[in-house]
Amino acid sequence: MINKIADSVAQALSGIQDGATVLIGGFGTAGIPGELIDGLIEQGARDLTVVNNNAGNGETGLAALLKTGRVRKIICSFPRQVDSQVFDGLYRSGQLELELVPQGNLAERLRAAGAGIGAFFCPTGYGTELAKGKETREINGRHYVLEYPIHGDVALIKAERGDRWGNLTYRMSARNFGPVMATAARQTIATVHEIDELGALDPEAIVTPGIFVSRIVRIARTATQGAGFKKSA
Repeated sequence: MINKIADSVAQALSGIQDGATVLIGGFGTAGIPGELIDGLIEQGARDLTVVNNNAGNGETGLAALLKTGRVRKIICSFPRQVDSQVFDGLYRSGQLELELVPQGNLAERLRAAGAGIGAFFCPTGYGTELAKGKETREINGRHYVLEYPIHGDVALIKAERGDRWGNLTYRMSARNFGPVMATAARQTIATVHEIDELGALDPEAIVTPGIFVSRIVRIARTATQGAGFKKSA
């Protein structure tokens, strides 16, 4: 019987190795799998490459992971914002490597990994520092930059509902990078707030099929997460 439900965050994260490339969903603070990030801190894997839309906010979540010193490199689109002091300090002191990727390219590089695409040409970044050292080509009078997929060893994502097969649905903007990261990683671990009986999820509403998911773990909804939430019929 297929059952991908883990009893705890620690059990869900077991097996993540030192040196892993970890794809972490979220857009700013929307859809960040905070419990999985905290669990990864406790788990202790180090020398990590982290892929996320930004480089952490404040002192919690991704910023807390960076603060442990166990992240070697971060690949993201928006590393600096008002409260990115942890990233700033590590980067300026040479303790953290940064690969800056335009947001659309980040999403497409992840999608390409899941789709089995070897590389693709994209006009974004041509003529800038972001294209330095990369192959370029003129196609139909327009200049393009060759970009390669981003593959992950593991993806940590936040979903809304799931079932024991690992099928997932998301809530509004919390969806963001989750679906493409799930397809781009060798294994995907997701938190959910509700676990439904098999067959209860509307097949037309399933965004990430269970074939892309390794483990799910149920987490409680906080008061902040529950504010203004109305369960759909």
